[in-house]
Amino acid sequence: MHRARLEQLLEAVARGDAPVSEAADVLEGQAQLPHTTVDLARSARLGHAEVVYGEGKSAAEIADVLGRLLGDVGFAFATRVDADKAIAVGAAFGDGVTYDGVARVLHVGEPPPCVGLIVVVSAGTSDRAVATEAATVARLLGNNVIRVVDVGVAGVHRLFARLDDLTEANAVIVVAGMDGALPSVVGGLIAPPVIAVPTSVGYGSSFEGLAALLAMLNSCAPGVTVVNIDNGFGAAFAASRINQARCRAGAP
Repeated sequence: MHRARLEQLLEAVARGDAPVSEAADVLEGQAQLPHTTVDLARSARLGHAEVVYGEGKSAAEIADVLGRLLGDVGFAFATRVDADKAIAVGAAFGDGVTYDGVARVLHVGEPPPCVGLIVVVSAGTSDRAVATEAATVARLLGNNVIRVVDVGVAGVHRLFARLDDLTEANAVIVVAGMDGALPSVVGGLIAPPVIAVPTSVGYGSSFEGLAALLAMLNSCAPGVTVVNIDNGFGAAFAASRINQARCRAGAP
């Protein structure tokens, strides 16, 4: 918790407007809910508050954790939230919820201001869901984002018209299924760090993304970093750390 918000909380406790237990949770660095232990110190450690993973949680559980984080840092979001859960969570917060059904990402409160630049490149339209998750999460983490879509190796000439955007980025996320070749192409053309995301898009021998994952891990372009299959969130978080570190060092 930032010092100003901590001071506000302590003043609220002194006035009797907030329970002592809430201040104790903040000072201890965690809050115990009936189903979840919320990490309130993550922002101080990692630069961003805990993000809620929605799969396997009920709508009520997601709303509880979001509400606790919202009260602590003024903003919170959840990934992998399906449409039915999003409706139920929205009912708990009223008009304060924004939901992206393609990314399956839901947020409450005001996101942080955006800095720097991350470019999210996707090979085909079928990769859209994972690429949208990466782009949405990157924005909610406080990064400017540009999308470059449908530039896979079957028509790689489409990529060349967007190279200026890619070279200006502080980090580039490349999302691809099928043969997973696009990150190698991009990694051989630009200087910014490339984070590759294999997707589970492809025919039978793609093995639900395993073929793309192995191709990316064996990239002949040096320095390409690879996250897990369909892990747009992980790629966005890694790219955010790179982008914001460069911004702190004075990069545009």
